[in-house]
Amino acid sequence: MAERIRAAHPGEVAILDGIAGIAPGFDLILCDVWGVLHDGVQAHRGASEALTRFRALPGGRPRRVVLVSNAPRPGSAVQAQLDSFGVPRSAYDAIVTSGDLTRRLLAERAAAPMHHLGPDRDLPVFDGLDLARGGPQDAAHVVVTGLLDDETETAEDYRDRLAPWAARGVTLICANPDLVVERGERLIPCAGAVAALYEELGGTVVYAGKPHVPVYEAAVATAEALDGAGPLPRDRVLAVGDAIRTDIAGARAFGIASLLVARGIHAEELGVAAGAPLGGIADWLEAQAVHPDGVIDLLRW
Repeated sequence: MAERIRAAHPGEVAILDGIAGIAPGFDLILCDVWGVLHDGVQAHRGASEALTRFRALPGGRPRRVVLVSNAPRPGSAVQAQLDSFGVPRSAYDAIVTSGDLTRRLLAERAAAPMHHLGPDRDLPVFDGLDLARGGPQDAAHVVVTGLLDDETETAEDYRDRLAPWAARGVTLICANPDLVVERGERLIPCAGAVAALYEELGGTVVYAGKPHVPVYEAAVATAEALDGAGPLPRDRVLAVGDAIRTDIAGARAFGIASLLVARGIHAEELGVAAGAPLGGIADWLEAQAVHPDGVIDLLRW
């Protein structure tokens, strides 16, 4: 897999200016959304162009792009948001979200009372599901989709609310494993931060989405179903994302190559937030538990 993303020297991570040189080596790109296609405020036009050009490459098998998002909403809701940002539908074939997997988990537990922790904007994740509902005191499981006010709150604000559930053995279903997400130039806490605190309190968490393998299996199966051309070899699949903990770790666990977008949630840590070059990131990468096969500042052709 990684042989298609070559570093200048053995043991180093390849620094790419664009994906044109590596794109012919892949049949499927599993692309993150928030931090790659947009920053929560505006679209990254070069990223959409790169994916559109990838899909147009000639070859024996159609080149596919499946967007894989930890958004706690169905893929249809994510598509509506992308439309509003002006991301063209020519850039992708399908969308698989953490919200989609959450819906599957909830359908399996439909008879047990469920309680929702999160903002009203995430309510579409429950649309069309016949679920038993419960209050905080009698819920068998709690679905956390995000913080009620992610502009002002942190996960720590939920400690007192979470502790009784953990003591009672309530399972927390995390509909967005991200710890933070970009919103313009700010980092906003996500449901993953609440889930991490719940685990610290001794609670059990079931995660939907990256870095967990089921979302990758679902994304690849979605691409395969588009063509009916049989299984896609994993060395022909590339994951693109901006988060080491989810995008890169998930790709590594699934056995596919990965490309880290530097000007995402790690921009400050990498020292590239103000437009600095990527040359000084080796020490930061070395300190990470997992490493990408390549790094690019922003996804472009």
